[in-house]
Amino acid sequence: MNLTNIGTVKEILSRHGFSFSKGLGQNFIINPDICPKIAENGNACEGFGVLEIGTGIGVLTAELAKRADKVTAVEIDTRLLPILAETLEEFDNVKIINEDVMKCDLHKLIKEEFDGLKVAVCANLPYYITSPIIMMLLENRLPIESITVMVQKEAAQRLCAKVGSRDAGAITVGVNYYGEVKKLFDVSRGSFMPAPNVDSAVIRIDLNSEHRLDEESERFFFKVVKAGFEQRRKTLANSLASIMGIPKDKVYASLKDMGLSETARIEQLDMEQLIDFSARLMKD
Repeated sequence: MNLTNIGTVKEILSRHGFSFSKGLGQNFIINPDICPKIAENGNACEGFGVLEIGTGIGVLTAELAKRADKVTAVEIDTRLLPILAETLEEFDNVKIINEDVMKCDLHKLIKEEFDGLKVAVCANLPYYITSPIIMMLLENRLPIESITVMVQKEAAQRLCAKVGSRDAGAITVGVNYYGEVKKLFDVSRGSFMPAPNVDSAVIRIDLNSEHRLDEESERFFFKVVKAGFEQRRKTLANSLASIMGIPKDKVYASLKDMGLSETARIEQLDMEQLIDFSARLMKD
């Protein structure tokens, strides 16, 4: 069954009475080159189990299943279940879980589904929930090797930006704190049905096994990062004073000790400087 053939896809969807949900950000991949590349770059291979987030009609799921030992996909849309039962019928190493991934106990799921396997995450993420899903996966400290996802091209540029550059945001700091991120390839809007109004890109985050800070320091670090980027056009002293209530004098002193200007903005600090700055602010 050719799940990237527009005629085939339309026939399947029509037969099941399926209509696309804008609320769920559904855009199904119809470019036959895309999903094999995601699977091959996303650790879908022998010895790995793959957690897929969102299935569409199963085009990426099938490519993952051809390569990995097991695929468990979390799909929120109940209407897709009978379609997937048809499109993935040939695979005995695929399991579909009809849940909202943001509400799943992923530690439990991974332990039950992938015992003895290394684990990777692969997904074509809805644009509206890209950052929350990525940060949820990272902050939960899940036992996963990598996260390979298709996101809006603009989001990919931010995710892959250098910390300390104007293109960086809070999400940039987040992914670089937990791992190393790189863009793999671009995907044109014409690769989807229906076609979105923007282009996409596939990125991969390779997770680090060791985290830099203890839990208390980490929580404070991300509060500083989020506060700074929430008002990124303000100086650090102004943004942290207004959002976190940190006295400006304390911010000035920390910046001065680091050899930085009192008028520094958060986007000017690289990762090591951000960690150092946060540690100084934590001190009494």
